[in-house]
Amino acid sequence: MMTTFNKAIVDFVQDTYQTKDFIPLHAPTFIGNEMDYLKQTIDSTFVSSVGEYVNQFESQIEQFTQSRKAVATVNGTSALHIALLMAGVKPHDLVLTQSMTFVATCNVIHHMGAEPLFIDVSRKSLGLCPTAAAEYLTAHTFINAQGHCQHKTSNQIIRAMVPMHTFGHPAELDELASVCKHWNITLVEDAAESLGSYYKGRHTGTIGKFSALSFNGNKIITTGGGGMLLCASETDGIRAKHITTTAKIAHPYEFEHDEAGFNYRMPNLNAALGCAQMEVLPLFLRKKRELAEHYQAFFKQSEFEFIAEPEYAKSNYWLNAIICPDEASRKSLLSYTNEQGVMTRPVWRLMHKQKMFSYAKQGVLTNSEWLEGRLVNLPSMPLLSGT
Repeated sequence: MMTTFNKAIVDFVQDTYQTKDFIPLHAPTFIGNEMDYLKQTIDSTFVSSVGEYVNQFESQIEQFTQSRKAVATVNGTSALHIALLMAGVKPHDLVLTQSMTFVATCNVIHHMGAEPLFIDVSRKSLGLCPTAAAEYLTAHTFINAQGHCQHKTSNQIIRAMVPMHTFGHPAELDELASVCKHWNITLVEDAAESLGSYYKGRHTGTIGKFSALSFNGNKIITTGGGGMLLCASETDGIRAKHITTTAKIAHPYEFEHDEAGFNYRMPNLNAALGCAQMEVLPLFLRKKRELAEHYQAFFKQSEFEFIAEPEYAKSNYWLNAIICPDEASRKSLLSYTNEQGVMTRPVWRLMHKQKMFSYAKQGVLTNSEWLEGRLVNLPSMPLLSGT
């Protein structure tokens, strides 16, 4: 019975993409001015971090997201690094985040000398659960004399919370912001996967004090490698741009730096690609929504649950996902589809199960464990035929 439906899924995906060839999970799509802008960049010789396309790309992101300040970086990981640095995270601090996330989120925390503290996700959003966060903080922390949230047993300070908008579905941001305000914690959004997603009409990444976007090759738009730091304050954005550009003081020829900065500025070549991709982003968003509706209709009468956007949100549907009836059906589906050349993937192995983060403090992770055993991602490239 399950094998029969696995075949039906493969047939459906192949019919949808009109091919029997290998179908990847999410390959980049280039249909606009990418080649023209790259050639212009090469002809100008300004291929590194000094170039007009970098500034233009930042402006396009600011306009699209309505962020006060966007700062282009070499990748999403570096954007998140600066976000946590600007949020005041220090060595030995704790950072609240979810165990069901991509490893880069936790790698950044680790490389700052801080430690992740894993909180369960919500079944509704797949993002960090505000109820679980509030319950953990109430049971295990207190506000100290300096006004910081302090862990009762380790005495570590919790300065930041990092929810991720999983597969482009916005987390429950109002509730998370309320928890952060009560416990004096800075909200930093990992918006790597959610360009084009909206929470109650506001673009993701603009509710927290800082956020990070990613433009990796598998994202909804790509710059090859690249990221963007969004800042709620223009003043913070100006400082972020300064420290990501080696903290160099502007001068016609002298090399003077006023602090230890970072060489995180996005190269002009990558930004040129991003500018071209931004021009077709509205089309990508529309076509990805059509694809999600197509999947949702297919799975409606099955034992599989299609993961739809929460009622408060408009998702970019970066990666379409389903919940299998049980772990056996998930394993069967993953094996069969990949053997047939239709790429499907499980959700990431939970971070607290990875050996480098097995030491980390954690709350009760019931939803995370349940989803890990059942969730599967499906091919999600936008269908552009007929456009």
